[in-house]
Amino acid sequence: MDPAALSAALLDVIRPLAQARRAGSVDDLTADDLPLDRPKNRDHGDWASNAAMKLAKRFEANPRELAAQIADGLRTVDGIASVEVAGPGFINIRLDAAAAGALAKTIVDAGPAYGTNDSQRGLSVNVEFVSANPTGPLHIAHTRWAALGDSIVRLLQASGAHAAREYYINDAGVQMDRFADSVLAAARGDATPEGGYPGAYITTLAQRVLAARPDLLDLPPEEQLEVARELGYEYQLGEIRGSLERFNVPFDIWFSERTMHVKDADGLSLIDRAVERLREQGHVFEQDGAVWVRTTDFGDDKDRVIRRSNGEYTYFAADAAYYLDKGDRGFTERIYLLGADHHGYIGRLKALAGAAGDDPDTSIQVLIGQMVSINGARLSKRAGNIIEMDDLMNWLGTDALALLAGALARRFPPRSGPGGAAEAHQRQPGVLRAVRTRAHAQRRPPCGRQRRGPRPVRPGDAHARDRVGPAGRPAGVPADRGVRRRGARAAPDRPVPGRAGRALPPLVRQLPGHPAGRRRGRAGASHPAVAERRDRAGAAQRSGPAGRECAGAHVDSPCERAEEARADG
Repeated sequence: MDPAALSAALLDVIRPLAQARRAGSVDDLTADDLPLDRPKNRDHGDWASNAAMKLAKRFEANPRELAAQIADGLRTVDGIASVEVAGPGFINIRLDAAAAGALAKTIVDAGPAYGTNDSQRGLSVNVEFVSANPTGPLHIAHTRWAALGDSIVRLLQASGAHAAREYYINDAGVQMDRFADSVLAAARGDATPEGGYPGAYITTLAQRVLAARPDLLDLPPEEQLEVARELGYEYQLGEIRGSLERFNVPFDIWFSERTMHVKDADGLSLIDRAVERLREQGHVFEQDGAVWVRTTDFGDDKDRVIRRSNGEYTYFAADAAYYLDKGDRGFTERIYLLGADHHGYIGRLKALAGAAGDDPDTSIQVLIGQMVSINGARLSKRAGNIIEMDDLMNWLGTDALALLAGALARRFPPRSGPGGAAEAHQRQPGVLRAVRTRAHAQRRPPCGRQRRGPRPVRPGDAHARDRVGPAGRPAGVPADRGVRRRGARAAPDRPVPGRAGRALPPLVRQLPGHPAGRRRGRAGASHPAVAERRDRAGAAQRSGPAGRECAGAHVDSPCERAEEARADG
């Protein structure tokens, strides 16, 4: 017996009760109006229903008494072993073993077709997620976003929609220049430049660039930078693709930002054409020598500059071209999964949809992922203290990591607008509303609460092997925490850290390479919480173990487009 059959049986029991109490009171009731939930405690049964509490007012009945009558009727249904009434009127249902076995057989016989439907047939949806800058490896926050985005696409496809996974490659702008400077500096043996990217992965990329172009350092300076940028970008993007494929998240489209700046035969780029299309809609005006889009007509907090007075386009122009291009490729709905640092994009992207002649309420959905609380400092590729997706897969395994990331996404669900979860939930059509119904029902625990952490690192610990601290560092405290050391993999006999069922933040505190180590790359740039913990770790080596508590620090946004590269200027 599957949930649909159980809901139908529940409806069959309720109808005669309704007729006896109040004729016609449930004529419009369907099985879809009687959802079932999994009890948090499986000792309470296989399924739970709040139908009695939901219908009590309509029946003019006491919820618990109505629940008892419904339970009596369900006990006569084949495949139900027992029914109990709990609390103010919850109905807990336990299936017999034969029914569970029959369901397992049904699932196996149906194969991939099990659970599919055509409720979203005819819908063409583009889902953009992860979209990390190609300036470093994917890390723990991207892992969570990859699991959530892929799940949304799979649910849409299972519901009959045409849905595509899209990765926006932010390969133009200031961050690519800093990336190229960092790779070239490592190839020359120089220190990481100011604002650059430190870490062992940059050294590895530099070595690969030198292997491919042994003459790199003999080239003119400008050509050196160009070669370092292009080869480093190619190798890093390849690693990102490999990590996602290994994580079983196959992207259908890889969209390069650079393509929007390429001129066609008429000398116009996608951005040029996007501005003209918005002008044709009547929402573009000129003021103080700049070109603006009147986005306030569609609820934005201010009008947006699309071309500056010096003739240069803003990043809003690239956003406009990207949005319109998705429509040109046949997608009627667009879903963006962005990080919390992009909360301001909700209003501007919806206003952009309106300015383009689309319905902002149906053509675009912007989901904002909250920051992940982690014991340590703010994780950043420029600080060199990230926890890489590849390392997590090595430590935990791909399937276990996917389940863990999905569980975290349910515990900290994304939000889609300033009106909060309930309002955002009501604005989402069809399957997205169903995807997030249960997620919104779970309360987010308070951030910053105290948790007992692992004991300090001691000499000889499994996760301290092969890691040598710099001079003056307390013995046994791993160096380069959070910076992946290429070629150094987890020992086969290393126990899996954490305990099953625990949330990700306390688990990560027990992983090798967690962000409690020093931040590399800039002298004096250590986070205060990191410095405090480092001092505490040194004291622990001298005086014995001591506990730690959550510092309430945060991970960078899952969608890590550099903020300076997305500003309007």
